[in-house]
Amino acid sequence: MEDGIFFYPISDFMLNVGGLLFFLLDVVLDVWAVLSFYQEGAYVSMGVLIFLLLGSSVLLQIFSWLWYNYSSEEESICLRKYMYLEKYLKHRIFCGILHVCQLGVFLRFAGVMEISLRNLKTRTAKKEGIAVYLTHDLSMLRLIETFSENAPQLTLMITIILQREDVEWVTGLKTLLSFAAITINVVMFHRSMRSFHKDKARMTVTSSLVYFLWNFLLIAPRVAAIALFASTLPLCMIAVHFFCLWVALFLWSWRQKTDFMDSLAGEWLYRATVALIWYFSWFNVSQGGSRRKSIIYHSMIAVDIMLLLGLWWWWNSDQDQCIFGMPALAVFISVGGSYTVGILGKIVYYKIFHPNKTATEESGDNENAPACLGMDEVDTPLSVEVQSPSPQPPPSPLTGAQKRMQKLADNFFS
Repeated sequence: MEDGIFFYPISDFMLNVGGLLFFLLDVVLDVWAVLSFYQEGAYVSMGVLIFLLLGSSVLLQIFSWLWYNYSSEEESICLRKYMYLEKYLKHRIFCGILHVCQLGVFLRFAGVMEISLRNLKTRTAKKEGIAVYLTHDLSMLRLIETFSENAPQLTLMITIILQREDVEWVTGLKTLLSFAAITINVVMFHRSMRSFHKDKARMTVTSSLVYFLWNFLLIAPRVAAIALFASTLPLCMIAVHFFCLWVALFLWSWRQKTDFMDSLAGEWLYRATVALIWYFSWFNVSQGGSRRKSIIYHSMIAVDIMLLLGLWWWWNSDQDQCIFGMPALAVFISVGGSYTVGILGKIVYYKIFHPNKTATEESGDNENAPACLGMDEVDTPLSVEVQSPSPQPPPSPLTGAQKRMQKLADNFFS
């Protein structure tokens, strides 16, 4: 294989295949859940679920369509050279119709599958770079889907289980699938960031397990606290809580002066989406002071979790409240304690298990190994061949896929 800055392992291809299967299964179960709620007469739950599904789908299609429009002519030419899908199918009008029909994500899955299979047959640096580029956008869309659909769905299903004090097969299966979707999407996003920075050392099995364990211990109690609050108090209360916290998080994302999209309207949409992600989990969107921002965020969410649990306990103070036989005090301690353990796990991970060394340092080949290359150091937006060391003019501002990949990777490793 030619020397390049990108590496697309077979494991990433298998994760994308698994992600597609989960995506299709999730769509089938979504339809089944809506029909089940309708037959049961649970119109409020059905309405909330439909709102989450449609809202998340529209959000994903908007981002996907904007990113297609941000693509430069050089990027389009490079893609059409190596992909039949780009050459024959993805005309602007046809692409727009697919997005209006809520099929834009399927188009991206098809592109990833095509170039991945071509790369498996004949591995080249160009195909590796294109595969990483396409997977990067897809993994970002799946991350947005995780916290605009899967996490809210998980909260809704747990709320229904708590209210009914019974686990029906539809709600139970949707709960398990939502957990699985959150896990695999976080995995895909993390591996996508690692693929972009070839000089970053790969995570070991142990570090990967610790990484996803502390993520789980931070997300699960957050979802549980919201579900407990929503299962007891009126629906309008959780809507007010979400809106107030979302506004505060939106203003914080605006204060960080994000520069991710290529248009002003797109940037405001991105900031609003970041606030939605922050409602459930931390996501670094700017460089500098990442530790301080993480401390502020986790402190704020910890206080919010305690507030939600406290209101839930107070609202049921005149009852001998139990959750599946577990006393309210034990539930309070378990949820709050899980978040604390998750924070400690995050600290332990970055102190002990996080691979801080670069891949070149680990291999001992420091003299001949190049530093981490920026996208402006390659010959085309999707190229992976290193330019000659001859003098170059000042690089132009990054746009399109270059900008998205560089920004997210820099923020992720800052």
